[in-house]
Amino acid sequence: MSAPQSSQATLIVGAAGVVYGDIGTSVLYTLKEVFGGGHVPFTPANVLGVLSIVFWTLTLVVSLKYVTLVLRADNHGEGGLVAMLALASQSVRDKAPALRRWMLAIGIFGTCLFYGDGVITPAITVLSAVEGLDVVTPGLRRAVIPLTLLILLALFWMQRRGTSGIGRFFGPVMLLWFLVIALLGAWQVARYPAILAALGPQHAVGFIARQPGLAFIILGAVVLCVTGAEALYADLGHFGRQPIRRTWFAIVMPALTLNYFGQGALLLEHPQAASNPFFMLAPDWLLLPLVALATLAAVIASQALITGAFSVTRQVIQLGYLPRLKVLHTSARDTGQIYLPLVNWLLFGMIVLAVLVFKSSSNLAAAYGIAVTLDMTITTILTFFVVRYGWGYPLALCVLATGFFLAIDLAFFGSNLLKLVQGGWFPIFIGGTVFVLMTTWRDGRELLTQALRQHSVDLPDYLESVFRDPPARVPGTAVFLSAEPGVVPNALMHNLKHNKVLHAQNLFVTRRAHEVPWIGLAQRLEVEPLGHDCWQVVVHDGFKNDADLPRALELLAGRGIDLNPMSTSYFLSRDIVTPTVGTGLAPWREKLFAWMHHGASGAADYLNIPSNAVVELGSKVEI
Repeated sequence: MSAPQSSQATLIVGAAGVVYGDIGTSVLYTLKEVFGGGHVPFTPANVLGVLSIVFWTLTLVVSLKYVTLVLRADNHGEGGLVAMLALASQSVRDKAPALRRWMLAIGIFGTCLFYGDGVITPAITVLSAVEGLDVVTPGLRRAVIPLTLLILLALFWMQRRGTSGIGRFFGPVMLLWFLVIALLGAWQVARYPAILAALGPQHAVGFIARQPGLAFIILGAVVLCVTGAEALYADLGHFGRQPIRRTWFAIVMPALTLNYFGQGALLLEHPQAASNPFFMLAPDWLLLPLVALATLAAVIASQALITGAFSVTRQVIQLGYLPRLKVLHTSARDTGQIYLPLVNWLLFGMIVLAVLVFKSSSNLAAAYGIAVTLDMTITTILTFFVVRYGWGYPLALCVLATGFFLAIDLAFFGSNLLKLVQGGWFPIFIGGTVFVLMTTWRDGRELLTQALRQHSVDLPDYLESVFRDPPARVPGTAVFLSAEPGVVPNALMHNLKHNKVLHAQNLFVTRRAHEVPWIGLAQRLEVEPLGHDCWQVVVHDGFKNDADLPRALELLAGRGIDLNPMSTSYFLSRDIVTPTVGTGLAPWREKLFAWMHHGASGAADYLNIPSNAVVELGSKVEI
């Protein structure tokens, strides 16, 4: 095998493990929720109709929308809702500022819903796998919840150590999973080959025409078969378009179709299997190994989502919608392997709450769907703006293409609204809470910037006045961080006031976040000489660039500015925010922002500045 072919094979195996873990484990619960409620009578026409709806949902939503259309909308090779939001925002930046603000709002809300999905997915996936013990013997039913919580605890506990060591097994395990579910389904299909008639769309159309009300209701369960579809796009940057597409069409789609059709064939022969049709596909001797394999697959699916939560959080912080959080790198080779302790344990706590409140995968299925379908809808809306304004396609074609998918998304969303009271409120509540936090942080930062700007002093004028009667110069380099370029940092004024010295070299550094994933090395720094060995430096960051300031400043070596790490000091201003009555935000939002600002991780930790090189000076700011 040639090197390129070997590389493609490695990416396909990796994509099977990371990209398709969530959608690959949806066979555990989708048909169980459609038929388990007793709403759909067990007739051959109904079973064929439901299977046809499931197959064409996979075809239209995953194969056509995500794999064919959405994967084309890469943002410099990166995917995911944050990348799509940035791409759509750039497409209309110069055309409709008001539209851009509205688009940013719904895009950020979609990102917030990811956290709601992130709570439900590990809970329902692991719980569905462990519930297979109930099929082995009903006596193990009481062990399902404790064992689920124990598995989840172990999963979140190991995040601190990173997953690079065991991550290489994810792909092979998921390939084994897809092989096993395909064989289980194929065995039943071979016994009842007439079930393959459900591949024809006429059975889906006939079911909807005969029972439109029932068809609308079951869409809320059918949508479970496409949970994880967003992961195809989110992992675009890790694996590339072609490996993701090939893995779907060659491995995942055939395996899922065979298994769903096998479950359908089993239900026609044994309607009582509706309580758990997936595990009842297996012979008795295979049940325990299948439960173990399903649990491994569920853990892998959950791991991909946890990793996604860390990555999305870091991107949102870079874009300025969340305060700095402690970010730990768990791999010396892969900078994408990160761990955010606060996010990890908050996510774990909410998942434990979900398991204890809902108690079963069937109850959790009622909470599932609203967040997923809203995210799917938002992706479709953003795709329209990318296709129309970014790619320049004709308006009629854009409306026709995205309108078709929007109609499908809204049908699924409308059906899931029926489950709002039963549990759909839970991920909406989580997403809404995160949305309030994000918008409060963004608005509070704008107020803080305005407050600092009111009392700001022009940097070139200030330096000119300082050097009329220059203070003593000491060896080394001082790096002063400032939110705005051209403005005197508070830390500089405090340093001159109290220490009455200036370093031999002085850098006034401002970080700028951009709505692109990466900023190339050539565009990373913008340097302006200010005279007297002082420079204004603007560091440009994409939302996937590492926030490593010392490493970014190493690029100054090619511009005649030599930084010796042993003689470089970083002067940071620590602003203490004081809410005031009657101006700016609502009082409760100002207090929330002040609390978030106080609890934010220190700039030194976030920017990877050595602690022994930091001088931090505080100031009070009223907003």
